[in-house]
Amino acid sequence: MNLETVSENICFSGVQGFFSHESKICGCSMGFSVFIPPQAKKSDCPAVFWLSGLTCTEENFTLKAGAQRYAAELGLILVAPDTSPRGLNIPGEDDSYDFGSGASFYIDATQNPWSRNYQMYSYITTEFQSLIINNFPVAPERIGISGHSMGGHGALIMGLNNPHLYKSVSAFSPIVAPMKVPWGIKAFKNYLGSNQKLWQQYDTTQLLRDKKCHPKMLLIEQGGDDPFLEEQLQPDLLTIACDLSGQRLNLRIRKGYDHSYYFIASFIGEHLSFHANNLK
Repeated sequence: MNLETVSENICFSGVQGFFSHESKICGCSMGFSVFIPPQAKKSDCPAVFWLSGLTCTEENFTLKAGAQRYAAELGLILVAPDTSPRGLNIPGEDDSYDFGSGASFYIDATQNPWSRNYQMYSYITTEFQSLIINNFPVAPERIGISGHSMGGHGALIMGLNNPHLYKSVSAFSPIVAPMKVPWGIKAFKNYLGSNQKLWQQYDTTQLLRDKKCHPKMLLIEQGGDDPFLEEQLQPDLLTIACDLSGQRLNLRIRKGYDHSYYFIASFIGEHLSFHANNLK
């Protein structure tokens, strides 16, 4: 694969890099970031894939979460792909913050004109996964996945559907029932059409009801003062689905915290420790 290095900087004795490559699945250039901890100089390291939320690129988590300090201490590689294909000149791709550019919902679109390029589920779990394993010092059997909001939704559906790929799963403020909330309904109707049976494979609560569980506990962080809590996120539905399926869940409601990267930065160290312990 054609891999271009955009920039590299020393960071906590490791290296923070930004890269791009031409994706066959998405049909365009895709950007991503990788932090390599100092331990990788001696051996391959476990990795955590981070999926960001609406409007984000690979830069948001990398620049705002303060995760490199913890990753350097724990010996974790951090991988952050972009949130969607970009610059395709699809009519309407830049019209709203919650659909199109920066808003792929990490699914494989079936409806024109989105189906040619918006194949983010397959991109992350196949092409991008191979790109990272083949080009960076990643221990391929020791990969976890996490994310925020739309990206938390992506991390959960990919983790539940692919426990052989992602051995550890966590999320911040995830959209857990996209079939039932405005953000998800808008995206699913436009990307997948009206057949809701196609939607179910991308809905965390439905996957759990269908007994798609992960062998490890799910760690979920949720701000108690998140403005999207009741309308878009509804973590209570995740608790119910986990209870019905037997999925182990640690849902932590953090009083006073919101939906921002200040919230993520406050607890990212605990999440990375969670992944490091599960990926030993």
